[in-house]
Amino acid sequence: MTVTSPAGFEAAGIAAGIKRSGALDLSLVVNRGPSSAAAAVFTSNRAKANPILWSEQVILDGVVSAIVLNSGGANCFTGPEGFQVTHRTAEAAASALGVAAGDVLVCSTGLIGDQLDGEVLEEGVLSAAARLSTEGGDDAARAIMTTDTRPKTVVVEGDGWQVGGMAKGAGMLAPGLATMLVVLTTDADLPSDELDAALREATRVTFDRLDSDGCMSTNDQVTLLASGASGIAPDRGAFRAAVTEACRSLAEQLQADAEGASHDIAIEVRGAVTEDDAVEVGRSVARNNLFKAAIFGNDPNWGRVLAAIGTTQAPFDPYLVDVSMNGVRVCHAGRPDAPREQVDLTPRATHVLVELHAGAASATILTNDLTHDYVHENSAYAS
Repeated sequence: MTVTSPAGFEAAGIAAGIKRSGALDLSLVVNRGPSSAAAAVFTSNRAKANPILWSEQVILDGVVSAIVLNSGGANCFTGPEGFQVTHRTAEAAASALGVAAGDVLVCSTGLIGDQLDGEVLEEGVLSAAARLSTEGGDDAARAIMTTDTRPKTVVVEGDGWQVGGMAKGAGMLAPGLATMLVVLTTDADLPSDELDAALREATRVTFDRLDSDGCMSTNDQVTLLASGASGIAPDRGAFRAAVTEACRSLAEQLQADAEGASHDIAIEVRGAVTEDDAVEVGRSVARNNLFKAAIFGNDPNWGRVLAAIGTTQAPFDPYLVDVSMNGVRVCHAGRPDAPREQVDLTPRATHVLVELHAGAASATILTNDLTHDYVHENSAYAS
């Protein structure tokens, strides 16, 4: 089980007929309470899908009873009709569950510009509501998949309480408060402001540091729902740590399933003046196509790392920088060090360490290599 592991939650995942393949394509997650506290973070892309516009209003009071998620269509740039489909989806869930439509979040994922069929979604929501159960978490996780090859789920155990979660995402993975669609649940008894603080801190150091392909989605949303069913109000630090652990696990699962990737790359930056500087330096490498292509070819081309970090505004001396790849220091003080031939890049896991020698701050950015399969998949996605 995933989002239904914490007490107080039910879920379902069904084939509503949105996808031509007949695969699962609609999920419903319901908070049975006694609390309905919630928090969410959204994409910072100015081009926002209709479900984001709806959900941004729903979350303002910190109360959410249910969340509907569909794959097979992003419902973005679909005009007023698209927003009405989102509204109709929330109304259908509200009617089936006996809650207010203003307490129902909606998420969509898929191709931008395709109009969703409101009747299909409405019937799907009603069907999903009839199949809700505490065993429905696995199907719910599968129903939100698009180009994903496998579902992403997590459970973190607290002291008498839990955090559960599910995520989808394999492409358009770049930060903006959140990346992809994620639903987190907990049976801890905490108010929405505590949930919001924990969620924002967790996404800051996990999803915001996953930069697989530098492309920010129009539909990104991460939601945290709390049922309070455990009756336990955990220590603030312990709860934030659990939420962060859940988000980190899901972020790593997303990285491992990135479209066409053959390497999962962790770019660790040490010795920066500030944490923001470390993030900027790491992201400059993660978004450098020359570097990513080199890793795909198992080529430890450390010169591309130095060229990438030299484009940043972070304070450091490029001629004092060290670079290591999979434990081998190939560059020391801006000069060649160990022979490149000593670096083994054949494993999928790839670690790049950049030592700036400018301060004490650090950060790690997660990315992937640039492969033929990635280009092929994204050239054929709409067909």
